Amino acid sequence: MKEKMKEIGLRIKELRELSDISIQDMANYLEISLKTYQGYEGGLNDIPASILFEIAHKMQVDMGLLLTGEETRMHIFSVTRKGKGVEVGRRKQYQYENLAEKFIHKKAEPFIVTVEPRSDGSKPSTNTHPGQEFNYMLEGTLKIYIHDNEIILQEGDSIFFDSSYEHAMEALDNKTARFLAIVM
Repeated sequence: MKEKMKEIGLRIKELRELSDISIQDMANYLEISLKTYQGYEGGLNDIPASILFEIAHKMQVDMGLLLTGEETRMHIFSVTRKGKGVEVGRRKQYQYENLAEKFIHKKAEPFIVTVEPRSDGSKPSTNTHPGQEFNYMLEGTLKIYIHDNEIILQEGDSIFFDSSYEHAMEALDNKTARFLAIVM
């Protein structure tokens, strides 16, 4: 996974330099510290999927290019077979599988997200990113923390929210939770 993070970081750095965007301008655009952004480009830190989405948007490329190094080409449809989506490192507590990395000019990024139960009992760290997010529960029970609220979702439940508010997810009942996430 570390090697993949380094490859993604190098692609981002190269695209940023080709786009004539300074490191500070990119960090400001993403509303993160310069040190955090440098950690992403250097392959030292996992890059949240939401940040990858915003970087791709800023550089006017599809997220698939950042993930795979290959130009996206599909413009009528793109099929992703079960278990064959590109894995996206996010945080240790989440696993993201991109379901449409080959489709060009997407207006949203669909993922299957797997959240493992936490063993330490602490509240998960929160995340924010511009835009909106839709989550549909596939299995398990999930507690979503969003803007001073705690919402419990079960299989078949869904939530649509403004992702600029701090949010985090936690699998409950000591079982893995999986959901479809669409980041817009």
